[in-house]
Amino acid sequence: MTCKMLRFLLAFSAAGALSPALAQDDPNALAAATEQLDSGVALARRQIAASDLPGALGTLERVLFAYPEAVPPRLLYAALLCRLDDRQGAELELSLLEAKPIADSDWAGVAAACGPVPRPAPPRRGKRR
Repeated sequence: MTCKMLRFLLAFSAAGALSPALAQDDPNALAAATEQLDSGVALARRQIAASDLPGALGTLERVLFAYPEAVPPRLLYAALLCRLDDRQGAELELSLLEAKPIADSDWAGVAAACGPVPRPAPPRRGKRR
């Protein structure tokens, strides 16, 4: 996490800008949701829809900690970083996806949030030596 992002999150929490919807959620249920890849990404999408961007960042970080090779949550995380004006952090996250297959629909979310950004190189095809 970059210093810029850390300052943003600290400012949000200090201002008490936590989402009312998440404040009512059971912390154990939130933790359990992030233990599974699909439910963690779905939770992050709900948080984004509710404008709880810091909550979505935290959710995606927990998902990526459990599933570091997963592509969709990393792309969503990069798109979210762009929305929070941390393009450098987003580009770092995208660099971790070199040689990983990326669905066009998943990349569209990154392109919409980040604008023109180099797409990581696709996996090499052919014979291995």
